[in-house]
Amino acid sequence: MAEECGEIVFWTLRKKFVASSDEMPEHSSQVMYYSLAIGHHVGVIDCLNVAFRCPLTEYEDWLALVEEEQARRKMLGVMTFGEIVIDASHTALLTRAFAPLADDATSVWQARSIQFIHLLDEIVQEPAIYLMARKIA
Repeated sequence: MAEECGEIVFWTLRKKFVASSDEMPEHSSQVMYYSLAIGHHVGVIDCLNVAFRCPLTEYEDWLALVEEEQARRKMLGVMTFGEIVIDASHTALLTRAFAPLADDATSVWQARSIQFIHLLDEIVQEPAIYLMARKIA
């Protein structure tokens, strides 16, 4: 990957495909889809697309405005661990935490907060979607 240094990159899952050239019987397909639904990856490759990028200093400034401590801690995990995953279990907390920034027309963070909430809404609509954020040093 050729990302620039000093940024946080958010990727979003857009599609999955099975890593197999064999034709799969319908019954087996249903078992595979069920396995995916309960979280088991059976030869499935996730295709992630860049959702947005944020310079490290801007990312820290953005999160400093998040009042909800648990949400801020979740998002700062990328600084500690180098990577975080945001899935359906995080959407309610993060949407509540970023809504005030999205609603503030005077905030320089409004557009980014709205974009982030839209990504969270996509996860609510389709729980198989997730976001991954990675620190690129």
